[in-house]
Amino acid sequence: MNVYEAAQQRLKRIFNDFDNVYVSFSGGKDSSVLLNLCMDYVRKNCPKRKLGVFHLDYEAQYEATTQYVGKTFATNADILEVYHICIPFKVPTCTSMHQQYWRPWQPDLKDIWVSRMPKNSYTEKDFPFFDERMWDYDFQNIFGLWLHEKKQARRTCCLVGIRTQESLHRWRAIHSDRNYRNYEGLNWTKQLYDNVYNAYPVYDWITEDIWTANARFEWTYNRLYDLYYQSGVPIDAMRVASPFLSAAQDSLKLYRTIEPHTWGKLVSRVNGINFTAIYGGTTAMGWKSITLPKGHTWKSYMHFLLDTLPEDTRRNYLSKLDTSIEFWRKRGGVLSEKTISELRNAGVDIEVGEGSNYKTDKKPVRMEYIDDIDSADFQLIPTYKRMCVCIMKNDHLCKYMGFALTKNEMQRKKAVMDKYNAL
Repeated sequence: MNVYEAAQQRLKRIFNDFDNVYVSFSGGKDSSVLLNLCMDYVRKNCPKRKLGVFHLDYEAQYEATTQYVGKTFATNADILEVYHICIPFKVPTCTSMHQQYWRPWQPDLKDIWVSRMPKNSYTEKDFPFFDERMWDYDFQNIFGLWLHEKKQARRTCCLVGIRTQESLHRWRAIHSDRNYRNYEGLNWTKQLYDNVYNAYPVYDWITEDIWTANARFEWTYNRLYDLYYQSGVPIDAMRVASPFLSAAQDSLKLYRTIEPHTWGKLVSRVNGINFTAIYGGTTAMGWKSITLPKGHTWKSYMHFLLDTLPEDTRRNYLSKLDTSIEFWRKRGGVLSEKTISELRNAGVDIEVGEGSNYKTDKKPVRMEYIDDIDSADFQLIPTYKRMCVCIMKNDHLCKYMGFALTKNEMQRKKAVMDKYNAL
C-alpha cells in the first residue's frame, strides 16, 4: 500500500479505539496535511464527532501563518473543537548568548508583542497546572492529561505530524529500541500517561508525499510555502517554526524580504535576532563546518569560547559538561560495535560492558572525555569538540549532545503535575 492508504488504516485504528482525539497543529506543512487527513476522515466516517485541534501560538511568526491558521479554524468550525493557546511559557532561543529562552505573550512586554492576541484564545488563567518555570514542551505533554480529565475520556490520543525523514531525532521517536511504552505494540504511538498517548500517522511520508497530497486532494495549505519557493528555498529546507530556534537560523533573514513589517517587530523582541539573520549559515555561526583555530586543542578552544560568554551562560554549559563527564565515567553510554572498534583503533581507553538497562543490542561504554574523533557517530561520543558545537549553536540545553530534562527540571515538572492532580 502507499503511505496515504497506510495513514488511513492508522486513523481508523485511532478513531475506533480512542474516544478523545485531537491534532497538534502548528500551521506547517506536515501538521496541515495531518489535520486535513483527519478532517476528511471525520466527515466521511464519523460526521457527528468533534475533532480537537491544539495550536500553540508563539506570537512571533509570519502573518501568513497566523492568517492560515485562523482561516482553517473558521472554515471548519462545524467539526473542530479548537484550543488556541497563548501562554507565556519558556521557549528555547538559539539567537543569543545572553538569553536561554524567551516568553511569547509575556504580559509586561505587551507593548512589543509581534502579534495581537486572538479572540477566544486560551491563556494561563485557563490552566491551573501552568507554572512560569514551564517550558513549551512541558506544557504540550501536560495539556494532554488536562484535556483527558476535562473530557472524562476513556482514552485520549494526540496526533502529531512528525516525519522520520526530517531528522534522526524524529526517526528515533519511532524506531528506537527504547520506544516500548506504546499502544498495543504500535511503534508509531507513544504513551505519555495512563490512557493518554501520542500517535504519528504520517511518520513514513516524505516531503514529496506532502505536496502530492495537497495537489491531489486540493487541500488548503500555508501560502508562506509559495513565498519560500519563490525565494529559492528548497522544499526539504522549508520550515514553519519559532524563528528563534536553531533550525530557523539560516532562514531568519527571509523575514526581512517576505514580511519586513514583521521583521521590524522581531528585532526588538529577542536579543541577537539581527546578528543571526546576517550571519546565520556563515562561518560566524558556522558550527556545521567548525574548524579548530591554530594553537588550540578542542578542550582549550572550548574554554576560550566559554570565557567569551556571560557568567550565567558559562555556568550553565559547565554544569552540563560536568554532568556528561560523570555520566560517561560512571554509567556510560550505549554505542554500536562499529563505534567501539573506531574508539579502540584510535587508541582510546574504554571499558565495555555486556549489557545495559536499555532495550538495545548496543553495549555500554565507560570512558573519559576526549578531544575529537573521526566517526560517523561523532554526535554520540563524549568529545570537547561536541561541546564546542553546542556553544557555537547557542544550544543552551545541549540537545545536540543528547541532553534531556535534568533532574531538577524533572522535579519541577513533577511538582507541577502534583499541583495539578491535587486541584
